[in-house]
Amino acid sequence: MKRIEKSDALIQVVLIVFTVLTFYPLFFMAITSLKTNEQFMHHFWGMAHPICWDNYPIAWKAIQGYVWNSSYIAVLSVIGVIVFSTMSAYAFARHKFPGAGLLFYSFMILLMVPGVLTLISSFMWMKELPFLGGNNWLGQGGNGLLNSQFALILPYIAGGQAFAIFVLRSFIAELPEDLFAAARIDGAGELRVLWWIVVPLSKQVIGAIAIMNLISVWNDYVWPLIIISDDSKRTLTIGLAFFQSEHITTYGPLMAGYVLASLPLLILFGIAVKSFVEGLTSGALKL
Repeated sequence: MKRIEKSDALIQVVLIVFTVLTFYPLFFMAITSLKTNEQFMHHFWGMAHPICWDNYPIAWKAIQGYVWNSSYIAVLSVIGVIVFSTMSAYAFARHKFPGAGLLFYSFMILLMVPGVLTLISSFMWMKELPFLGGNNWLGQGGNGLLNSQFALILPYIAGGQAFAIFVLRSFIAELPEDLFAAARIDGAGELRVLWWIVVPLSKQVIGAIAIMNLISVWNDYVWPLIIISDDSKRTLTIGLAFFQSEHITTYGPLMAGYVLASLPLLILFGIAVKSFVEGLTSGALKL
């Protein structure tokens, strides 16, 4: 019994150490964001005194456009992933049609393909996709969808399908058939069954998928760097890189920009962490 207690205590100590190591960089970033350059140089590990709140208006003025760009790109991408993956997962889970198994496992193969391998082909697709002529909001003349935010949104929606279909299909397949039979007896069509039965019962799984895709889109760096050239269309990750190059020696505003960029995801995850875990466990990966 004593050995077990000692073992538990050791595990707890190790977990505490790892927790401190994980969260200390965030704490250091927040503290540094409140320092002047002189305080940063002379009191590197110390607290900010006096607190310099001016760093945050400077940072917000520089990155606010990028924040809005990332926000609506992330929201539209997540909505697209949820809508299309839910319909596809429902079809795979509740309908039998020729080639369903082959098509589903073809989607699963995509989970094993690293995204970096598709960068060149995706870039060429975006360059060759049709546009509405001239320089317009969908893209620039002769370059398809390049330098447009649709060139970010469409690949994000497509790239999020495989995992979302995988998880949702597993969950929907476990729902009682009696629910669907009763709805069809009452005259409900497929879309009505999907909206009034599948979506409410799958909301935790859908929420978990939404959070995972939101974090992925929000933090993506390589694809926006390749696609977007106009400063007004850049996402937050690219904007922060340019902001860093401008404030490489003024650490307070730089760290304030990082704090502001991290804050939406920290708040979202803090609010939804319970639903996120429940959603992942509800959609246990079953084939």
